[in-house]
Amino acid sequence: MKFKTALGGVAVIAATSLVLAGCGRAEDTAAGPSEAVSLDGAPAEGTITVWAMGAEGEALPGFVEAFEEANPDATVEVTAIPWDAAHNKFQTAIAGGTTPDVAMMGSTWMADFGDAFATVPDEIDTSDFFPGALSTTEFDERAAGVPWYVDTRVLYYRTDLAADAGWDAAPTTWDDLKQMASDLQTEAGTDWGIRLPAGNDAFQGSMWMPWSAGAELTDGDAWTLDTPEMAEGLEYYQSFFDEGLADPDADFSSGATESEFVAGISPMVVEGPFLRGSLELAAGEEFTDQYATAVLPAAEESVSFSGGANLVVFEGSDNAESAWKLVDWLSQPETQVAFYEATGDLPAAQSAWQDPALADDASLETFGTQLETAKAPPVTTSWVQVAAKGDQALEQLRRGDGEVADVLATLQADADAIGLE
Repeated sequence: MKFKTALGGVAVIAATSLVLAGCGRAEDTAAGPSEAVSLDGAPAEGTITVWAMGAEGEALPGFVEAFEEANPDATVEVTAIPWDAAHNKFQTAIAGGTTPDVAMMGSTWMADFGDAFATVPDEIDTSDFFPGALSTTEFDERAAGVPWYVDTRVLYYRTDLAADAGWDAAPTTWDDLKQMASDLQTEAGTDWGIRLPAGNDAFQGSMWMPWSAGAELTDGDAWTLDTPEMAEGLEYYQSFFDEGLADPDADFSSGATESEFVAGISPMVVEGPFLRGSLELAAGEEFTDQYATAVLPAAEESVSFSGGANLVVFEGSDNAESAWKLVDWLSQPETQVAFYEATGDLPAAQSAWQDPALADDASLETFGTQLETAKAPPVTTSWVQVAAKGDQALEQLRRGDGEVADVLATLQADADAIGLE
């Protein structure tokens, strides 16, 4: 089976998010958003300008031709923007009043620019979107965007090596995951049992453990990091290193995860959908028979990270009604299925996953199941700063340089000093 590899934008959202600390919200819309426009049933018309990043920016010009055919008096002009330039370009455009009508917006960027986004019209139905994805569009108690595509993390494991270790099914509990990691070492002869996040984005990439134990990042008013539930999750994380099941010095350079997984050095890893295509490139199409995906093992419940990108319309749009009609079209289940087939981006609309293009792929179905309970970080400009402090906390735990209680006390103090904005 050929896996699409044009999912780089999803990964870049997470990888880029933690270098944006201190960016803050857009400053020029202090008066707040105007009242949402109302949409009628008439076709869109006029020019609709769109900014999009990465593979999505490359694919959209051809993809929206179907929208233009259905709306012959409308023209969609897409500008592709490199990911590494996008954040500064949005800042400059907002300050100068030169924003496009529509933009693709990384889910972790919503708070940075949310003051500049128009409110979603009531006529756009958002009830079909995955809850985690929808939560990233909620800004200042209003809907400031519409989910477009989604990302989450699941467990990848080598089924051939698992069989050698006596396992014919994926682990479903924390205890099972720990035991399987141990059995892979002792019975299948792997160097490590599992590969766990380290370095940049480690905290965000490991939140599935505290979330699974019932932890929450905030109570809505303040950070809630020093809690028994958070401690339980981080103690579980630390235990893999303390017991020699995960490599504290793992290589996280480009291609290292794929290389170690294919070689059987680290036969389990928690990763996103883009890994499927990367593994095929690294080991060939036949390698798909040697691994499977599964929802993350649970303490109380299986919970993973929800990321991706949203579609927003800027307050300064001169063609807001038609811009929202384009957003509405892009968010329809059938359109999202077509976009998945063109790019590999996972649909944010839950009903899209019933289409055979997704439903008939057992490996991909895991992601749809995981997205039902996936959570997103809070929509706040301070999250990237707090997450960076969380990365430092996990570094201490991974190295055995601190106890969970002390590390969490420091993390809570750092988060309190940063604030919840």
